[in-house]
Amino acid sequence: MIIDSNLYWFDESIFASKQKLENFLSSVPKYYDTNAYYKELEDGRTQIVIERPKGFENLNYLQGEYQLSNILADMDQAGIDQAILKIPGCHEWLTLEQCKAFNDGMYEYMKQSEGRLVPLAVVPPMGTQEVFDELKRCFEELKFPGVQLVTHYGKYYLDDEQFAAFFEELNRYQATVYIHHTPVPTQYEALFEYTNIRRSYGRCADQLTAVCRELYSGFFEKYPDLTFVHSMLGGGFFALKNMLMPHKKSSEDTVQRFADDQTNVEAHLAKNIYFEMSHAQPWGKDSLEHAIKMMGADHIIFGSSYPVRREWLTEGAAFIQSLAIEEKDKSLILGENVQRLYQSSI
Repeated sequence: MIIDSNLYWFDESIFASKQKLENFLSSVPKYYDTNAYYKELEDGRTQIVIERPKGFENLNYLQGEYQLSNILADMDQAGIDQAILKIPGCHEWLTLEQCKAFNDGMYEYMKQSEGRLVPLAVVPPMGTQEVFDELKRCFEELKFPGVQLVTHYGKYYLDDEQFAAFFEELNRYQATVYIHHTPVPTQYEALFEYTNIRRSYGRCADQLTAVCRELYSGFFEKYPDLTFVHSMLGGGFFALKNMLMPHKKSSEDTVQRFADDQTNVEAHLAKNIYFEMSHAQPWGKDSLEHAIKMMGADHIIFGSSYPVRREWLTEGAAFIQSLAIEEKDKSLILGENVQRLYQSSI
């Protein structure tokens, strides 16, 4: 099987309802220098634009791009058997009620696609009974195989203590948690002025920060039964892996300038963290082959970020097939790893 692990879903009914559109826009946290608005395009469609910081586009949702028939037709063209449904970045600010509506909408796509589209639950990372009830509904009633979060909420990454009760609950489920990037990291003053730096490097900087904080904070010491899948190949974590690992003091060192392995960094990197590429082609063959060498084919999964660029889906699997790696590694990346990570529904 070939599985796209990052296919975006957005509620098309929001575009058709003035009230739903206004409710969605009103939930965007303007106090974090995030601005949201919609505009009518010349072809009559509605586009939602999210800016961070204000005045600089960072997320775009376009009416008609999330139609079930189009998704399935493009999957057929690409030879994709199944896809994991994700929310494109807005889970950072969705309320619980909005999350429930998104979960219901993704569930309908799962039913209508006869299981070809498999959603991950979206909830705010709060340790409340209402959130726990929604998790239970998604896992036990809707049969979702995992949860989707973003790297940080407001100014706080996931290792912050305010999220502890939430992760204790997820750890009890031994959940697989997909960690999507946010538009920019919490500190983005030098990253926002130029579009490609903001929209590409900004997302990578956010992911790389998140992975490092999780490893060095002892996060997985507290929640050892969680499995995290980070988008954007962890922000290119593979390129810095060796440098970021703990360095023990040698017999010739008079001081210890680098952290030792008190939080079992290397063990948790191997056990608890996986990486989804979030579109293959922009990385290029050399980078993907190096990533596979550094992280192992058993820790990397294919994802297209459809519909951001249609060809990332329609030509993405073929691009993986063209890599100079073992055939067994291609099978792991294109499907077998996802089946293992989300085994309850794939």
